[in-house]
Amino acid sequence: MAWIVLLLAGLFEVAWAIGLKYTDGFTRPLPTALTLAAMAASVLLLGVVMKSLPVGTAYAVWVGVGAVGTALLGIVLFAEPATAGRLVSLGLIVAGIVGLKLATPA
Repeated sequence: MAWIVLLLAGLFEVAWAIGLKYTDGFTRPLPTALTLAAMAASVLLLGVVMKSLPVGTAYAVWVGVGAVGTALLGIVLFAEPATAGRLVSLGLIVAGIVGLKLATPA
């Protein structure tokens, strides 16, 4: 269950990272409120997960899910380049996340 909550925390991290783009420097009220809510949810869920998973593993997976998800959405939503180097690098992050899952006792 902790891993599912950690994935959800990572998805909220993606939401707030992408949301920052839409806040226009925190000048748009609705995107700002939604972004701040996603930030709070992400950190709160991460805190809950750290009760049962090692801090290093939880934090690394949280950041990794956020980084990969944000980079992929940047490619899809904002036409950022999807070069081979970027995609391979994202794959390496995913491999690291999977490795941490396999190496961490649940």
